[in-house]
Amino acid sequence: MGKPFDPARILKAAATNIIVSFLLGKRFEYEDATLLRLLELVEENLHLLGTPSVLIYNVFPKLGFLLDGPKKIMKNRKEYHEFIQATFLENLKQFDENNQRTFIDAFLVRQKKENKKSTNSYFHNDNLISVVDNLFIAGMDTTSNTLYWTLLLMMKYPEVQRKVQEEIAKEIGVRQPRTEDRFKMPYTNAVIHEVQRFADIAPFNVPHATTVDVTFKGFFIPKGTYIFPLLGSVLHDESQWEKPHEFYPEHFLDSEGNFVKRDAFMPFSAGRRMCAGENLAKMVLFLFFTSFLQRFTFHPPPGTSKEGLDLTPIFGLTASPMPFKTCAILR
Repeated sequence: MGKPFDPARILKAAATNIIVSFLLGKRFEYEDATLLRLLELVEENLHLLGTPSVLIYNVFPKLGFLLDGPKKIMKNRKEYHEFIQATFLENLKQFDENNQRTFIDAFLVRQKKENKKSTNSYFHNDNLISVVDNLFIAGMDTTSNTLYWTLLLMMKYPEVQRKVQEEIAKEIGVRQPRTEDRFKMPYTNAVIHEVQRFADIAPFNVPHATTVDVTFKGFFIPKGTYIFPLLGSVLHDESQWEKPHEFYPEHFLDSEGNFVKRDAFMPFSAGRRMCAGENLAKMVLFLFFTSFLQRFTFHPPPGTSKEGLDLTPIFGLTASPMPFKTCAILR
């Protein structure tokens, strides 16, 4: 209704429903008690993972009994896994390998095939729960977080918002946006990429580990060593970007306004263990972003200037904006 509101919760709910429908074959109403509880569990754990008590625990695990943070994470994780387990059992009752509806169904079909070949398979139920866990949390938080940054940056840079709306009007008009539209919308595509680069929502990536002994640039790294690829160092590299610490969509445009891919753009990480959901995320970000700006113009609340909008991130496992309110005005 044009009144100030914080869009964080509805963005998380929308992103969660996409992941839940893909993984589990269901959808929640935005006020559903189960959905709200899942969001609460995930949000709290993502926050706790960046707190001092958890950092201390990671270095001195024997002190765990003194620290509340790790205890709360494990309690939340247990409740969340119980939900996944119950959903898995529900899916199992309706499982038909000739009618695969969800990720779980596809996993079970592969499990059946692998078990005939080998007893040492990755396709066991404990791994299924872990994979669903990872995909759910990563897909919900990163996508909604990026969209949250997008709305904040559109308020902060109204001239960018206006240019995106002009391109939407020219290439899409009033019909519903489609995924393939992004290939003919270089400016909108550049803005989405620049939001991901500037916001840098996973600056420390997630822990990886070496699978074999390796020597890298003269350093010997034994098998099983944890590695943190610092994505933030690339996304803000002063040798790679014209204005690395500013929001500047032109980073992804050439002199003629065509979209340009950049090797230093890697918010999804790189290599064989890069983000499994990259293609899905790109589709979701484009469809949500263009749908938002096709229908609304986003303004700061009355009494707040664009200069007063704070771009300082809050760090947990990911980097989110400070909570903010926006006014979505129908176009």
